[in-house]
Amino acid sequence: MTPDQYCESKAAQSGSSFYYSFRLLPAERRRAITALYAYCREVDDVVDETHDPAVARAKLAWWRIEIAAVYDGAPQHPVGKALAPVVRAYRLPREHFDAVIDGMAMDLEQRRYADFAELERYCHRVAGVVGLMSAEIFGYEERSTAGFARDLGIAFQLTNIIRDVGEDARRGRVYLPQDELARFGVQASSILRARAEPGFAALMAFEVARAREWYDRAMRQLAPRDRRAQRASLAMAAIYRTLLDEIERDGFRVLDRRIALTPLRKLWIAWRTARAA
Repeated sequence: MTPDQYCESKAAQSGSSFYYSFRLLPAERRRAITALYAYCREVDDVVDETHDPAVARAKLAWWRIEIAAVYDGAPQHPVGKALAPVVRAYRLPREHFDAVIDGMAMDLEQRRYADFAELERYCHRVAGVVGLMSAEIFGYEERSTAGFARDLGIAFQLTNIIRDVGEDARRGRVYLPQDELARFGVQASSILRARAEPGFAALMAFEVARAREWYDRAMRQLAPRDRRAQRASLAMAAIYRTLLDEIERDGFRVLDRRIALTPLRKLWIAWRTARAA
């Protein structure tokens, strides 16, 4: 299996909405974004699938070394080997890759977020910088489009947090800001027990509204001349916004289930959005 095939397999196995959007891209850009996505999956899996925090920290430290090797021209991992030509071709900053690891490391140290400022810092590291790198791969001409990509990454991560409230709680994590829980009269302990308190639906409606605001904020920064180049991002946004609609339609029942769109529906949304770009 070649490094590119490894990354393609990693992306396909995830079943992510991103994978369906990648199909819209020319072959070279698709290969590049798939390598970037595979990297994100690798470091995310370190945190989610390694039960011993000390082992997880050691693995993340190894990935820091591997990223340094990518830039030095001597990577060992298939993902690192796939990334090496990508970082050269698209001039991706090394600090963005390190920032993703910094974000994943936060999951090992921090299971609660006092307020949205703290949560936004986390979202920037694990998703905002990925948006910035994705924009470089997709291509753009106007500076404002970089802001679009960063804020869209934040919106995606907020959507993931909303979708995965129950799944994260089973790992002992509550990403919803503590001051917002208090505002709606929801206890973190109830979320950890998958018990919806009376204020839970109102809390989730607030979280969904904010995520939508971040999508709107991102879209206002997308230069019209860059829409065609950023059509994969637009497709992802359409899929994720539809997911928010489904979560709302289902009554925000995210504590005991994971609401998702079917692969066929994702493909349809991606195709329709790309045609309109």
